[in-house]
Amino acid sequence: MHSGKAVFSQLIEWIHPEQFRRCVTRYRGHYKVRHFSCWDQFLAMAFAQLTFRESLADIEICLRSRRDQLYHLGFRSSVGHSTLADANSTRDWRIYADLAQGLIRRARKLYAHEPLGLELDHTIYALDSTTIDLCLSLFPWARFRSTKAAVKLHTLLDVRGPIPTMITISEGKQADVQILDDLLLEPGAFYVMDRGYVDFERLYRFTLAAAFFVTRTKTGIQLSRLESRSVDRATGLRSDHIVWLTTPKSVAHYPDRLRRVSYRDPEDGKVLVFLTNNFDLPALTITMLYKLRWRVELFFKWIKQNLRIKHFFGTSDNAVKTQVWIAVCVYVLVAIVRKELGLELSLSQMLQVLSVNAFEQVPLAELL
Repeated sequence: MHSGKAVFSQLIEWIHPEQFRRCVTRYRGHYKVRHFSCWDQFLAMAFAQLTFRESLADIEICLRSRRDQLYHLGFRSSVGHSTLADANSTRDWRIYADLAQGLIRRARKLYAHEPLGLELDHTIYALDSTTIDLCLSLFPWARFRSTKAAVKLHTLLDVRGPIPTMITISEGKQADVQILDDLLLEPGAFYVMDRGYVDFERLYRFTLAAAFFVTRTKTGIQLSRLESRSVDRATGLRSDHIVWLTTPKSVAHYPDRLRRVSYRDPEDGKVLVFLTNNFDLPALTITMLYKLRWRVELFFKWIKQNLRIKHFFGTSDNAVKTQVWIAVCVYVLVAIVRKELGLELSLSQMLQVLSVNAFEQVPLAELL
């Protein structure tokens, strides 16, 4: 089936051409474009992610060194670093964001039955952000401090996989909690967040949407106990209370009960206090749900180590978002191939193998 096709081409073939065409048409990606299509742009940027290129000139030199194979990789135009820079700066980044969302929907179906270590049928999301430092002189639109620029990558992660279901790029100075306004809440799902997202007016939206949140309390939150439930202290649990907010402003923002669970971590002895609007799950399960939040931290660590999102090929807002979303496309595409081919390799191992064999004409399943 893949006889004579390069490994890079075999990987990209998992993207349906019609799916890509619709994304381009939706945002008029080919308006006044005569050469170097959006597909060529995507191939060049995806190649850069897969083979760890460091700059636009690096991409150009590497691809021109294999000029005889570019047509078979899917390129229909030569790749020049100035042409690629213009495309990244001017072509709507939402083309690649929509492509990533389509790939994410496919990946979530493939990973829907991944084990969690918890006997729960609910969808569980972890929400967090990571800051990517930038040079202020090159990225003045992303001013973070007086001498520093940065962007934030806000990510909602389906912990089965883990697959990112929402990614929003904002200025570094934007407060994390504001991203709650952009969430499309899923009834019955659990959203696990750290205390930076405690805003009772926003959290009440979860209750109204029949969704659940698990977060940690902030210092100074005043609560009145309505009910105490028994706990097994041998598990590390200290208390399980049904509570009510006491200050008039807080009550106005969240006019309903909350559940407060206190837990002592047996590893370091630290006491953690959680708030949730779920009253049915065992208290210990609530604490275990919060531990799943670390999967989004691992995701951030993984993409920073394995993808090109710390050093950007362009300085405009559009170029930065284009590069991030194409990086997400590559990440999810590799995750899809891993599941479809039934591979035991980790995503990191797959990327390492693919990076040094992009031009090899070996069946993908055999190579991996």
